[in-house]
Amino acid sequence: MLRVVVLASGGGTNLQAVIDGVAAGDITGVMLAGLISNNKTVKSLERARLAGIPAVSVSPKDYEDREAFHRALLAKVDEFEPDLIVLAGFLVAIPEEMVRRYEGRIINIHPSLIPSFCGVGYYGLKVHEKVLERGVKVTGATVHFVTQGMDEGPIISQRAVYIEEGDTPEILQRRVMEQAEWILLPRAIDDIANGRVRMEDGRCKRSE
Repeated sequence: MLRVVVLASGGGTNLQAVIDGVAAGDITGVMLAGLISNNKTVKSLERARLAGIPAVSVSPKDYEDREAFHRALLAKVDEFEPDLIVLAGFLVAIPEEMVRRYEGRIINIHPSLIPSFCGVGYYGLKVHEKVLERGVKVTGATVHFVTQGMDEGPIISQRAVYIEEGDTPEILQRRVMEQAEWILLPRAIDDIANGRVRMEDGRCKRSE
């Protein structure tokens, strides 16, 4: 069984999609070993606990500086002994040491079609605001392996979502979740757990 630890900052809708995927049998060979949030009062913690998943908060506000927070976050991740770390709306940059230690075993869901609307400053609702400001006709979501460069890791999968007349950032965010994120992330986890996807030599490799 692949031990999966999820990191989330907010409501945990992507976490819920993963929980539901495991319960429905769409994700196999996986044990959800833990949920870590950088916020103490978000719904992702509640979602995890309702599903019987150990859930903890590691908040930067509880530490004197970012380095101390990073040490505490990495220590908590290590406690769960993950085979795969899933960044599901985790809005804090993870420590470089974590990326090195878990190379090829961290994935992220990003709410755009990378390489568009990604990198520093592009997170959460801000992505959808910029998409609408730019006037593009198609957006979407991307699942990728995590490397040291922000949103620069090998792409696992992408799914397009069309912009519609009258879209607001909030409406678009919800549609990208429903039509892309909640589909891509469970599928990527299942593919990794069952040996169909891996990171090798800095690239995403597939074995059907």
